[in-house]
Amino acid sequence: LLDIAADNGVAVWFSFRVILKSPWLNRKEKTSWMLCAPGILWVVMFLVAPLFLILRMSFLSRDELGEPGHPLTFENYARFFGFGLLGFEPLYPQILLRTLWLAGITSVTGLMAALPFSFFIASLPGRWKNVALTLVVIPLWTNLVVRTYAWQILLGPGGTLTSVARSFGLVGAGEGLYPGNLSVLIGMICDYLPFLTLPVYASVEKIDWVLVEAARDLGARGASLFRHAIFPQILPGLATGVLLTFIPALGQFLIPDLLGGGKTVLLGNVVEQQFGPSGDWPFGSAIAVITLTLVLAVLYFRISRSSTRRSS
Repeated sequence: LLDIAADNGVAVWFSFRVILKSPWLNRKEKTSWMLCAPGILWVVMFLVAPLFLILRMSFLSRDELGEPGHPLTFENYARFFGFGLLGFEPLYPQILLRTLWLAGITSVTGLMAALPFSFFIASLPGRWKNVALTLVVIPLWTNLVVRTYAWQILLGPGGTLTSVARSFGLVGAGEGLYPGNLSVLIGMICDYLPFLTLPVYASVEKIDWVLVEAARDLGARGASLFRHAIFPQILPGLATGVLLTFIPALGQFLIPDLLGGGKTVLLGNVVEQQFGPSGDWPFGSAIAVITLTLVLAVLYFRISRSSTRRSS
């Protein structure tokens, strides 16, 4: 830590010297760059540089002792997509599809819960809105590990939710909702629900009800009224909420690990295993790069759609 701090100090001092001695910047520009330099250096050293190291690591091979080294290879990426030495193996493609499916289901199901809840909060009187928003945020005050262990109790064979499910014949005697895919889905929805509710509520608060009344005067009713007068106004909040849910869900590993009981393995679990017990850093780096590529693809799709909608 002392070495890192010393390196940071040298980098900051050197950047200040370069900025102050630059003949191409006026006094105001030098002041702006000096204020921005520490933050830029911090991002470069602790975000950009590690990402480049992970990218480089993903192309390395493993020697006889299992240590990363040369030659450079695409074997780690080929292995992830199922093309190994023994032929096609669908294990990791299945994990990728399971991750995308679970992240998508979490986003859609959470959105179905957040949308009516947001309209309910918006309809409350002023002081009760603050109370409702506080209740939405309160679960985030508790550590995720603690919340996940609480779900183990609720979804276990003797849990309250399991007893309710057993009364409807959804669970057999002596069985529980935990562990399994359903418990993972419940845990992820409840974990990300605040991130869906808050941006959707912000969009609902900004609805121009004059447009809704105008659409109603023109004969729009029910689903047609919602589609043409309300949905376009809350679409930015919906898109933001889905992004804030789908992207973290792609890298989630704690909830599947604790609530899946080893039955639900996602990309985050594979990365954790490769950097941990397996010690296969090149393969874990390749999976991390693929996950990051998926995240960037989702963000690019969102930005391109927003640009197209603004231009139209």
